[in-house]
Amino acid sequence: MKKVISFLQQSTLVACCVALLGCAGTEQQQQVRHYETLTLAAQDVTTSQRYSASIRGRQDIDIFPQVSGTITKVCVKEGQVVRRGESLFVIDQVPFDAALKMADANVEAAEAAVATADLVAKSKQKLFDRGVVSEFELQTAKNTLATCKAQLAQAKAAQINASNNYSYTMVKSPADGVVGTIPFRVGTLVSPQLPQPLTTVSDNSTMYVYFSIGENALLDLIAECGSMDKVLASLPEVSLLLNNGKEYAHKGRIESISGVINASTGSVSVRAVFPNKGRTLHSGASGNILLPQRYEQAIVIPKRATFEILDQIYAYKVVDGLAVATKIEVARVSTTADYIVTEGLAAGDEILLEGVALVHNGDRVK
Repeated sequence: MKKVISFLQQSTLVACCVALLGCAGTEQQQQVRHYETLTLAAQDVTTSQRYSASIRGRQDIDIFPQVSGTITKVCVKEGQVVRRGESLFVIDQVPFDAALKMADANVEAAEAAVATADLVAKSKQKLFDRGVVSEFELQTAKNTLATCKAQLAQAKAAQINASNNYSYTMVKSPADGVVGTIPFRVGTLVSPQLPQPLTTVSDNSTMYVYFSIGENALLDLIAECGSMDKVLASLPEVSLLLNNGKEYAHKGRIESISGVINASTGSVSVRAVFPNKGRTLHSGASGNILLPQRYEQAIVIPKRATFEILDQIYAYKVVDGLAVATKIEVARVSTTADYIVTEGLAAGDEILLEGVALVHNGDRVK
């Protein structure tokens, strides 16, 4: 009987040991998790940094009258394309035409007075040479001639002024462009002191697109290229993303970078130039500049393979079957779905591509 009991106890002990070993094996299997991984390789990458931008015509010229009067004719329509020298408005010409005719008459009268004074002076000279008249009379005649010549000069100056004022009654476009809003109509009394212009002519054959870059980015460019002139020469063509989400058909080039850093924003203004033959771009619009940047032999990883702790970016590198949390540095310029890694990872490293939210540092993965 004792042997039977002993045998049963031994059998129970063996069964318990097998069960414990089975549980331990199951627990060990559960700790090894299967995830998709990625082996990194270096590659050449071109990406774009987006900057908010404002679009302006090459020239936005406010048109103000140079003389006072009522508008008698509006020669253009809003949005019309005009050429340099084309008439935009006509201001009442009657008083200025009368002033010009009076100035012309004054010039003619002054010219006649000069001619008469010249005859008298020449006659006095001959009489003086014969001893008929005194030197006083001769000098008086010459002085009269000089006075008449001065009066003629004044009359001609007044004539020029009257002619200019008359020409100003025809308000003309100073450049090729497109007419903006016209707030004033026929019969409106206008003057050079108007609080707002008669209209605005935008020269939009080429468009200026303004955007800002950070001071640090500018300093990095200067350090890389050596000087501001070399920076401008080395910058690639840029693209313009319009507000409707579509990319503008033509590329632009960066023409200038401001030499003054905005103290409140820590940024510097940049101007790009775009052609506008089809008049697609309009002054006052906005969009986004896409500035391309090329990285040679870069390490690119998906953003979904990373996580952040206290504004630091990490990825899980697989080392000897273990997930090792690795801090990485990424470029300022990144695509929408990927990071360009500058420090922390190298070609040949294996990283977790999925499950970064479930894995802990030191977990065994396969």
